[in-house]
Amino acid sequence: MTALKEFERLEAAGLWRADPEAQRRDVIISLGDATLTIADMNDRPLAHWSLAAVERANPGDFPAIFHPDGDPGETLELPSDETAMLDAIQRVQAAIGRTRSHPGRLRTVSLVGVLALVMGLLLVWLPGAITRHAVSVVPEIKRKAIGQALLGRIERVSGPACATREAAPILTKLADRTGVRQLAILRSGIPGSLYLPGGIVLLNRSFVEDFEDPAVAAGAILVERARAGVTDPMAELLEAGGFLATLKLLTTGELDRATLDAYAETTLGSPRPTLPDDVVLAEFARAALPSSPYAYALDITGETVLGLIEADPMAGRELEPVLNDRDWVRLQNICG
Repeated sequence: MTALKEFERLEAAGLWRADPEAQRRDVIISLGDATLTIADMNDRPLAHWSLAAVERANPGDFPAIFHPDGDPGETLELPSDETAMLDAIQRVQAAIGRTRSHPGRLRTVSLVGVLALVMGLLLVWLPGAITRHAVSVVPEIKRKAIGQALLGRIERVSGPACATREAAPILTKLADRTGVRQLAILRSGIPGSLYLPGGIVLLNRSFVEDFEDPAVAAGAILVERARAGVTDPMAELLEAGGFLATLKLLTTGELDRATLDAYAETTLGSPRPTLPDDVVLAEFARAALPSSPYAYALDITGETVLGLIEADPMAGRELEPVLNDRDWVRLQNICG
């Protein structure tokens, strides 16, 4: 049998030389299952070459010169007309080559795979890491400036924040009571409330005009404080602006109008995220304010906000009003 199934026996004539000093001899080459057998004209074996270790010294040229791997001194020449044997040797060598390991190719594939994995991880991890770094290093004075600039961009849509000379100190008093730096009441453009970088809280006018208890407006401010404690508004702003906006903030300390507008459009057009009751209640407890008025303002039946009502941290306590009646009436008229 031969290494190729279609041949029972395959032989060819050639010239063999045992070493560089020896004379070339006419020989008969037989293709076996795993070897090339070289025999003289009387069929006496002269050499056996492993098919896996046969090398061609002159690919593409004729006569074809073969030698054992690692021993170029012993040669075998086959003329171009021995096409069947030449083709058989080439096919066997190609099959053997496919089964051999390719360390260089493996290293290349491994390197490409590692680089692709690293690049993928960088693309996933790097933007978030840079955003977190930017949020951590922005100073408070810059947060305030960004918050004021963002309020200005929002007012282009909502109209100017409501303001009267009489209500200004009352807004400050309510902001101090709820632990925020600045409070702004908007006529429209904002469905409920929003916490901006720099400690600015925006409230829709309905929170002061539609309720008799100032604890409702105070509750809306506290909920925004709780949201800001879970997700920094600066992080939301940078996520809306994208990776380039974050890089610009880190390198120049500025954010362009397009970034501010993108955040305003994204945030004002989306419902505010809900928070677990325990997070909200902890904020009310820290401020020593009741949660029930705010809860009933959200759902007059109390069914969907039962946790804020039953676990009100100030339930059963005598509390000072958030604002006195006179101040509350003035604040209710702030938008005219």
